[in-house]
Amino acid sequence: MKGIIGKKIGMTSIFGPDGKQISCTVIEAGPCVVTQVKSKESDGYTALQLSYGEKSEKRAIASEKGHFAKASSTPKSFVKEFRDYSLEKALGESITCEIFAEGEKVDVVGTTKGKGFQGVVKRHGFSGVGQQSHGQHDRQRAPGSIGNSSDASRVFKGMRMAGRMGGDRVKVKGLKVVKIFAEKNYVLISGSIPGHNGSIVYIQN
Repeated sequence: MKGIIGKKIGMTSIFGPDGKQISCTVIEAGPCVVTQVKSKESDGYTALQLSYGEKSEKRAIASEKGHFAKASSTPKSFVKEFRDYSLEKALGESITCEIFAEGEKVDVVGTTKGKGFQGVVKRHGFSGVGQQSHGQHDRQRAPGSIGNSSDASRVFKGMRMAGRMGGDRVKVKGLKVVKIFAEKNYVLISGSIPGHNGSIVYIQN
């Protein structure tokens, strides 16, 4: 597996070789610094720890400064570990978006937008209770019964109810790398990915 940390910039569209318009998400992928190399001998598994985004010296604690100094790097904002990394990289080495190729299939991990407290219609797609009529009050978007037909005097765990929506970690699989702008560290990936503009995402395959 190989991967990189990036930041969602926004969405755009480009025209493919066949003239069709392709909706794309623009991601600033890297550059990332290898801040730790884990091996089976020392850690029990193989992995690369990548860091992304500058962090001011005054906001970094002493242990962070020491950790990043081993890789001859300045403090970084985001750290992510990629297990069983397929590329051989040394401590302190830089990883850019050029590890991917145009036309390659990748998986993108992001955090969805937070929607706050929402009802069952928006959160779970409930259809409501039919047409509103005289004397029905405002029950169109009510969840209905949350009990069960047996003698259990409780609400079962996992019942779909109103609650906080969004803010979930989501992986979108099988997206295509449409275009790479290595000079700007930009990667254009087909379709949409979870998260707001400026959010941190992980590209891997």
